[in-house]
Amino acid sequence: MTNWTLAARAAKMNPSVIREILKVTEKPGIISLAGGLPSPKTFPISAFADACAAVLQHDGPAALQYAASEGYLPLREAVAAMLPWEVDPDQVLITTGSQQGLDLVAKVLIDAGSRILVETPTYLGALQAFSPMEPTVVSVASDDHGVLVDDLADKVGTGADRARFLYVLPNFQNPTGRTMDEARRAALVARAAELNLPLIEDNPYGDLWFDTPPALPLTARNPEGCIYLGSFSKVLAPGLRLGFMVAPRAMYPKLLQAKQAADLHSPSFNQRMVAEVMQGGFLDRHVPTIRQLYKSQRDAMLTALDREMAGLSVEWNRPAGGMFLWVRLPEGLSAIELLPEAVERNVAFVPGAAFYADDADPRTLRLSFVTASAQQIDIGIAALAATIRARLARPAPAGATNPATTAPVAA
Repeated sequence: MTNWTLAARAAKMNPSVIREILKVTEKPGIISLAGGLPSPKTFPISAFADACAAVLQHDGPAALQYAASEGYLPLREAVAAMLPWEVDPDQVLITTGSQQGLDLVAKVLIDAGSRILVETPTYLGALQAFSPMEPTVVSVASDDHGVLVDDLADKVGTGADRARFLYVLPNFQNPTGRTMDEARRAALVARAAELNLPLIEDNPYGDLWFDTPPALPLTARNPEGCIYLGSFSKVLAPGLRLGFMVAPRAMYPKLLQAKQAADLHSPSFNQRMVAEVMQGGFLDRHVPTIRQLYKSQRDAMLTALDREMAGLSVEWNRPAGGMFLWVRLPEGLSAIELLPEAVERNVAFVPGAAFYADDADPRTLRLSFVTASAQQIDIGIAALAATIRARLARPAPAGATNPATTAPVAA
């Protein structure tokens, strides 16, 4: 039998909790409020059919050939033009999904043992992208408006232990759905500049606002101190696997070299299709339809939570955009332990513990409101509430106190 010797970094690789939960949701009859998948109703299939034909007719050989690692120039120009600060297309790198952007950041900026900072909680996919480089991940205290700036200064470290960067999602964050307000953004960028701390700004959900656009990106306030990640997955289709990075000129060459080593370039054909679809202001017409759908489904979930969670001491927030809502269970309950019982009642969610770099809150969970219908949301939230009630009704273990059931708090 062949004896394979794994690299030490392979031990740092773990399966995605969310991907494992998604396998459970394939069971017939399960209502999944777990996955972060965009609604297929939003995919502009006819627009892509037209774009596919146009690309093959007018640019077929180039679309099917190897291409520059930087990405298709008209697409990079379109990305630069749509961002709300002055961006040179030569600073735009097209990536194979924004997840690849996280991988490139990890390869270029992290050594074994490097301190990196993240929000509390943070995006699980980022933790997975960073972990093979064996960093020391430090959580910065956060509230409903994001990172607490005073704690940032306490966590940045000194000397060889100084943090390489802070990774942050200011808009409709995954997993919590929270958004940084203007005051917090201004304070964070100013303090990061004082500390000479680079920011990695991840913004896959920023276009999915419901009533009011979010404040100006962090990168727009200090372009030389930030790397900005964006995605076409949430506004067009995730199966294209296209994202982009905007990097300072000093950082771009190394990110490009890491990209070349990873996959040479992102799919030429997909890049040309997206560039074709984006012509004529398509996104300006298409994205509002996504916002309208997601807002109606968020409202359906909030209505169901208000109705079904009465008397259960369950807390939840009211996101102003994006795809996710954050829930906190009554004292004494664990979302991880609750999940199998919820699945027995045909509803699934993601336990929040997976999104913490350390000191996880076992009472938290993430709900997605974008793929289930309003009717499914009603049924799913009712099943989740029934699961919580059943757990609370059990006799408390010896030495424990059964949590009281009082009016819910909409946090």
